[in-house]
Amino acid sequence: MSDLKSKFLQVYSTLKSELLHDPAFDFTDTSRQWVERMLDYNVPGGKLNRGLSVIDSYKLLNEGKDLSSEEVFLACALGWCIEWLQAYFLVLDDIMDNSHTRRGQPCWFRLPKIGLIAVNDGLLLRNHIPRILRKHFRGKPYYVDLLDLFNEVEFQTASGQMIDLITTLEGEKDLSKYSMPLHHQIVQYKTAYYSFYLPVACALLMSGENLENHVDVKHVLVEMGTYFQVQDDYLDCFGAPEVIGKIGTDIQDFKCSWLVVKAMELSTEEQKKLLHENYGKDDPVCIAKVKQLYNDLNLQGVFAEYESKSYEKLINLIEAHPSKAVQAVLQSFLAKIYKRQK
Repeated sequence: MSDLKSKFLQVYSTLKSELLHDPAFDFTDTSRQWVERMLDYNVPGGKLNRGLSVIDSYKLLNEGKDLSSEEVFLACALGWCIEWLQAYFLVLDDIMDNSHTRRGQPCWFRLPKIGLIAVNDGLLLRNHIPRILRKHFRGKPYYVDLLDLFNEVEFQTASGQMIDLITTLEGEKDLSKYSMPLHHQIVQYKTAYYSFYLPVACALLMSGENLENHVDVKHVLVEMGTYFQVQDDYLDCFGAPEVIGKIGTDIQDFKCSWLVVKAMELSTEEQKKLLHENYGKDDPVCIAKVKQLYNDLNLQGVFAEYESKSYEKLINLIEAHPSKAVQAVLQSFLAKIYKRQK
């Protein structure tokens, strides 16, 4: 795997160099340095799971045959397009959420002399994607499908982000509007499409497949993305900060978390009152009261049951798929996330 990761990182350097010498714009030394610093700070810093998944999936779809160096490069390039998309979302997300840290370092907009220039940097990140696609995929029969795919997934993600933002509006803190269907909708659009469906869809297109024939694959991956986000919600409260790499803030941020929706479902009127009074307040006493209620309701046990039921459901969906190669792709995704601790 480390071999694949170093190959993947090499491709980042190539793509970055091409973007910094894009003939469509006359760079000065200053502007080129700005973009390079911005890319290095925001694009390659994460776990790179989404990007690496494209290569993994493409390999599995081609059932172990040796890939040409061009195939590896193109799969890596598509992987990086997803990482660029992720960077664009995160740079802007952090401004909207007024966050302080991301991936263990200050958010890009928090750095001296960056500030709201980060908004335009986000736009640049987003615009780099079609530049990469144009340079490397313009002659491919699936070029238009790739453009379509990235555009559609970006629209779905931005729409999911909108529901999330308007639901957690300040001054309108009303827990009663939080429900499982709302949680499901936010998760599906904000996370599942770009994190789970997009990498596999890229690999399918590269393999010459028509995405319209793989609606069932999209369905399974969106289900998987939902399960992944419920895990995230759970870990935000019950995960060890030193393991997950961040301190959870969903309770004080009034997030439409799976835990609070479940708690509302299971609470007595008295317990609901406690939630209404303490959820969404940035006060250690209030946070502790909410966590205590989660323990009283045995949400850890409720989550464990959800986890095993989801796993069983996903395994059944995967095994029902007619293609062994597609099954292998879906199983590799599930194996990476099942019972994860971070």
